Amino acid sequence: MKITVVHGQKHHGSTWNSTRLLRDFLMTEDDVCHEFFVNDIPHCVGCFTCILKDEEKCPHRNLIQPIIHSLDEADIIIVETPNYCMGMTGQLKNFFDHMAYRWFSHRPLDGMKNKVAIAVSTTAGLGASTATKHVAKQLFWWGVPKVYRLHEVVAASNWEEVKPEIKVKIEHKAEKIAKMARKNHERVHWGIRQKLIFKMMGRMQKAGLGTPKDATYWKEQGWI
Repeated sequence: MKITVVHGQKHHGSTWNSTRLLRDFLMTEDDVCHEFFVNDIPHCVGCFTCILKDEEKCPHRNLIQPIIHSLDEADIIIVETPNYCMGMTGQLKNFFDHMAYRWFSHRPLDGMKNKVAIAVSTTAGLGASTATKHVAKQLFWWGVPKVYRLHEVVAASNWEEVKPEIKVKIEHKAEKIAKMARKNHERVHWGIRQKLIFKMMGRMQKAGLGTPKDATYWKEQGWI
């Protein structure tokens, strides 16, 4: 099994440590895990090059290509983000902005419909649930059919200050989610909502309401 972890920040706080617990529960000696940090990706400038022309012509493609390749190959995707102002980090949102061309409305990757993902976030107070919800929304529009969410209020600014009972709680949650992810990663399918959205986007592309690049992609996939 192949696992890809996308970290929304470089510091090793409670979210990072919770993700490591999850990763360790997921992996066996036969599995492979690749981890990436998104901090060094320049801001998406909204040039529309990826959507109108070709994603390979994105000015930052050399930095995000290794992440994309690993995501495409992964069986399970983990996206983690500390809670920043009731949401994901700006660095992670910037990465998702670079992936706009992968949405259902443009050029979704067919292989995403067979993957399982896990969104992870912790917070000292409020917002971790909201952060994982935002991550899950992005992955939904990529076409990932099942996104588990691991979020917890740790009531501390760093992992060392987290109470032992809260760490045990996170560990139990991580173990439970890891078991479900391993069990279901080859059994997932799109639900009704994703199927309907895909069908609507197909009609849009067939009617010429998308970009020429998108329409060509949908035709090449045999979807329209």
